[in-house]
Amino acid sequence: MTASLLERLIDAFRVLPGVGQKTAQRMAYHVLERDREGGTRLSNALAEAIERVGHCKRCRDFSETEVCAICASATRDAHLLCAVESPADRLVIEQATGYRGLYFVLQGRLSPLDGIGPRELGLEVLAARLAEGEVRELVIATNPTVEGEATAHYLAQLARQNGVTPTRLAHGVPLGGELEYVDRGTLSHAFGSRSEMT
Repeated sequence: MTASLLERLIDAFRVLPGVGQKTAQRMAYHVLERDREGGTRLSNALAEAIERVGHCKRCRDFSETEVCAICASATRDAHLLCAVESPADRLVIEQATGYRGLYFVLQGRLSPLDGIGPRELGLEVLAARLAEGEVRELVIATNPTVEGEATAHYLAQLARQNGVTPTRLAHGVPLGGELEYVDRGTLSHAFGSRSEMT
């Protein structure tokens, strides 16, 4: 039996991460009951983005052009390259810090069990970029997960092979945090990674 349009709409919403059956139903009912115009805008924007948004050939971030605006900017420091796991990570660094270098977006992290190796992360593109000689420091901003740490070690080796200094974002006790409320893993990592005060 063929699914109804409503069932197909609910199922379509379930492709989004974290959206289960009930949430998908609420979304579908909301669009149909209260905001059909918004649903049309969503549909059009989604179709156009899928058609026109690709990846920057330099950094692999999402881009409507062959080279994204950050990579094309003459005001960015080309000697600094920050490797991040996702476009969302790039965006948060861009919004929360004064970083003015360039980026390389891995679009994931090494995970052999999931079939994600160096090729899937575009590491041959990164190696070629590091070999050009312009990058002096590779800022490794992968997440502090098991896969993120494995990816960080791989990236550090790749940087050193190309004469580039690898650096890693600091991890540990958050600014304004109290030791009493910090989880054991974070505190242990922070304690083991302590550095001399200057």
